[in-house]
Amino acid sequence: MSVITSEILPFEDERRDLANVAREMFNRQMTNVAGGNISVKVTTDKDFSYDGINYVANHNYLIMTPTMMSEAWYAKLSFAQIIVVDLETGEKLTGEGRLTREINMHEEAYKANPGINCVYHSHAKNSMFWATSGTDMPNVTEVTQDLGKIKCLNYAPACSKELADTVYNEIIKIGDKALFNIFLLNSHGVLITAENLHSATEILETVEWNAEIAYKQAIFKKLGLLDDYHSCGKNTDAFLK
Repeated sequence: MSVITSEILPFEDERRDLANVAREMFNRQMTNVAGGNISVKVTTDKDFSYDGINYVANHNYLIMTPTMMSEAWYAKLSFAQIIVVDLETGEKLTGEGRLTREINMHEEAYKANPGINCVYHSHAKNSMFWATSGTDMPNVTEVTQDLGKIKCLNYAPACSKELADTVYNEIIKIGDKALFNIFLLNSHGVLITAENLHSATEILETVEWNAEIAYKQAIFKKLGLLDDYHSCGKNTDAFLK
């Protein structure tokens, strides 16, 4: 097998895109300085070598934000800080910085459904209200209806095998719904799985709007001003289905 030696950083365009998205979503307050992490599954169409490492055609790799992306850098990442990981072995191949301990949750998501190409975890503040309550989020906005139920998973500590296993089992249960999905991680944030990075950002921001609107409807229900959650011109309990 002939291996081409490349002068271009592996997955440079994809890493630039991920760095730009991480910065933009942090600026849009889609996470906080306590963390968050994003990974994207990528492949190459040819064998090549860079910095002494061989990359194999049609093999799955991850590009991933480094640990402390929010705390240390406020998500102002260069593309060289985006880490490349061998998805099969979990080995870091290149990239500045260290891998997040939450990579186990990402790996289990990809293992549960090979159609997933992006795993996005954030501490989005409005969604955190529902996550810390340990309740499913009412799905009341028209743009989020395709997501169906916005489920809150049972509590498991951050970075734990228990949490990674919980995510794996829940993705197995929902099948291909996982290709456009968001879970609330009890007391921890949200986990989005999608077919690509930009689809994941769409889910995150639209669910954040939904979270705030559902919160206000919950208050109106408590005050007796609404008899139920309302969506698309009718009372709804669709978020429970």
